[in-house]
Amino acid sequence: MPPAPRRCPIRRPPPSTSTHEKEARRMSERTISYAEAVREALIESGLRDPSVIFLAEGVADPSSIYGTTKGLAEHCGAQRVIEMPIAENALTGVAVGAALVGKRPVISFQRVEFALLAMEQLVNNAAKSRYISNGRHKVPLVVRMVIGRGWGQGPEHSQSLEAVFSHFPGLKVVMPAFPRDAKGLIAGAIADDNPVVVIEHRWCHYATGSVPEGYYAEPLDGPQLVRDGSDVTIVAASYMTLEAVRAADALAAVGCSAAVVDLRVLRPLNPAAIFASVERTGRLMTVDTGWWRYGVGGEVVAEVASKRFAALRAAPVRLGLPEHPVPSSRALLPGVYPNAERIVREVGAMTGLSAERIEEATCAIAVARGSLPADVPDPFFKGPF
Repeated sequence: MPPAPRRCPIRRPPPSTSTHEKEARRMSERTISYAEAVREALIESGLRDPSVIFLAEGVADPSSIYGTTKGLAEHCGAQRVIEMPIAENALTGVAVGAALVGKRPVISFQRVEFALLAMEQLVNNAAKSRYISNGRHKVPLVVRMVIGRGWGQGPEHSQSLEAVFSHFPGLKVVMPAFPRDAKGLIAGAIADDNPVVVIEHRWCHYATGSVPEGYYAEPLDGPQLVRDGSDVTIVAASYMTLEAVRAADALAAVGCSAAVVDLRVLRPLNPAAIFASVERTGRLMTVDTGWWRYGVGGEVVAEVASKRFAALRAAPVRLGLPEHPVPSSRALLPGVYPNAERIVREVGAMTGLSAERIEEATCAIAVARGSLPADVPDPFFKGPF
């Protein structure tokens, strides 16, 4: 697995309405980390709208939730940055109530598992209030959830539960992979009048990329093509998109053209970009951060199979976690998580690449990765968290 590029491979301009605005935004871009991009989205949204408030366990802690909430009080006012007790169901209920009376709360869970204690509030209150009130009540709530793995996180702190939250109508689910999208989609989520779950991968927090200065909000409109290709379409989200891009680069070097589609927005699922790519390639692979069975990738495969079946030249392939909890021991982790090498091998089998070419591509990935252990993603990672 080669190191993630210092400049993330996004080949699309930020949302804009004029050539002048596009050029101005391009000129304002600089390279920052994903965590810094999240922080900018929070601060700039808070400065733009005084109804935005921030609630979390550890929001005022020196670690500042992986650096993403650092300086919120200085920029937006201490009265809008609220340290909450360790009572996830209660703090989420407070946030839902605040949203119903005109605030735009942003709550942050340092691990996605903590949100399981707030499922009643999220699923039965936040997600349903607009529906059961016939649109009279809105819940403009953003719920940040952090996922990730490594450093002995183990079965209870290494889970990726996006499929759980994507199941419920009324919740929107966003899962950015790149710093530019992290800033734009989080700002877009805060401006949205519906509850939005934003899932951030800890390993992505350290990746860097080109991000415009100033406030901008991206529409929560779904997947984007980040690598074009003609032989296979790889659909992924969050950190798995980075792995898919690495795999695509390695495959390109041995003559296999892989398209990579970054899901970005899991619910509502807009499969148009996926359909367009599969119609060109005839092959589909999905790579989940969570378990492959009942995962988001399964939903993508179902959409393609039911609406673009004639375009498929081979059976779709789904990658994800195996059917057991994640072990804590570093020695047991190899082979558990999908990575660029496994993607290459599976794509090679789908497309009929020779064993020699597959080996060449996987060796290039292994050499670039070097001696990093299985629970460290890249040299850019500055963990343990």
